[in-house]
Amino acid sequence: MSWLDLGPIARVAGTVRMPGSKSLSNRVLLLAALAEGSTRVRDLLDSDDTRVMLDALAALGVRIEREGANAVVIHGAAGVPPVKQARLFLGNAGTAFRPLTAVLAMSGGEYVLSGVPRMHERPIGDLVDALRGLGASIDYLGNEGYPPLAIHAAPVRGGGEVRVRGDVSSQFLTALLMALPLAGARTVIRVEGELISRPYVEITLATLRRFGIEVGQDGESAFVIPAGARYASPGEVFVEGDASSASYFLAAGAIAGGPVRVEGVGRDSVQGDVRFAEALAAMGARIDMGPNWITAANPDRRRLRRFDLDLNHIPDAAMTLAVAALFADGPCTLRNIASWRVKETDRIAAMATELRKLGAAVEEGRDFLGVTPPAALVPATIDTYDDHRMAMCFSLAALGGVTVRINDPGCVAKTFPDYFSVFQGIAA
Repeated sequence: MSWLDLGPIARVAGTVRMPGSKSLSNRVLLLAALAEGSTRVRDLLDSDDTRVMLDALAALGVRIEREGANAVVIHGAAGVPPVKQARLFLGNAGTAFRPLTAVLAMSGGEYVLSGVPRMHERPIGDLVDALRGLGASIDYLGNEGYPPLAIHAAPVRGGGEVRVRGDVSSQFLTALLMALPLAGARTVIRVEGELISRPYVEITLATLRRFGIEVGQDGESAFVIPAGARYASPGEVFVEGDASSASYFLAAGAIAGGPVRVEGVGRDSVQGDVRFAEALAAMGARIDMGPNWITAANPDRRRLRRFDLDLNHIPDAAMTLAVAALFADGPCTLRNIASWRVKETDRIAAMATELRKLGAAVEEGRDFLGVTPPAALVPATIDTYDDHRMAMCFSLAALGGVTVRINDPGCVAKTFPDYFSVFQGIAA
């Protein structure tokens, strides 16, 4: 459908089982494909981005057995993929495009990687520069510094040092961390500048450990790949629920009464976005947390407390706070969110535009957003910019007593295809 109307929602309550994490799903799939042995992956996210990764791995000659929508068996290639010539279309999946670029640069083949127009606007030059420094042969097929890419067979050396910027996307570091064990030599990755979104790097390190690679660290900005590293299948992997997607339901409970309980992610999660619950608690929500569940409530339906927060550590879940700011008792500021500019859309600009439609006063900066909530929300038609998180975030505006029209609701298929039916399942 081209649009979806969400009528005013008076209250929310219920329990939601979260779909698998996109970040974990695509990391596990790629490492399973590179490992020795077969890996059964359970609770896998079934979405556009994971299908892109699965299709790419199949095109590269990795044998995959599907066991329903949420489980697969990956028969590892014990190193680089067997197919040495391929053209891969990777949509707008950064969790597929960046790591595959690094892995294929070390695979001794000829590959062309492309995506949707927005992917061709998302920078990749810092990763390409790092790989070229190791001997990789990569050409830009469009604008310098951006996809699409042509990767050529070249002797990529391991060992020594490689440098990569950390202040544009943590996915560049993640790509190197996942690819360099294939070189078999001790290699130090040095991060230049501030490393943004560090919790996503922690997800990468935890996933590498599951597949037998223990990355050392030399201070805050150097990562050491050990000599002789080889990926080994752990046999079976269960994918955690998606902490970023949990943020919408937790915010709903904090705004509109609750309690809302999310299951599949909690205190023991490796995902940094579980710390979104801390931000809600600081805003006055009642938060309870167990090993694999979180509950949010606001039984008195009080307005949330205003906030001024550095959100570099939870960039995806931070988008949910921008909409939650509509329900605060004063102006709110989201800081250190420059990475929003290079996501599925320019999320700072898009968020500012759509919040204003609902009556908010918004100040937009290079790396911050200031939101002053209106006395009352006004009905609005929300454009989603082919960005799944814009669509899911703005569903929360219906909790403000107005009808909200979400344009292109199907864009949520990137990470949460049945989001709107699940969301309406907790609504009254």
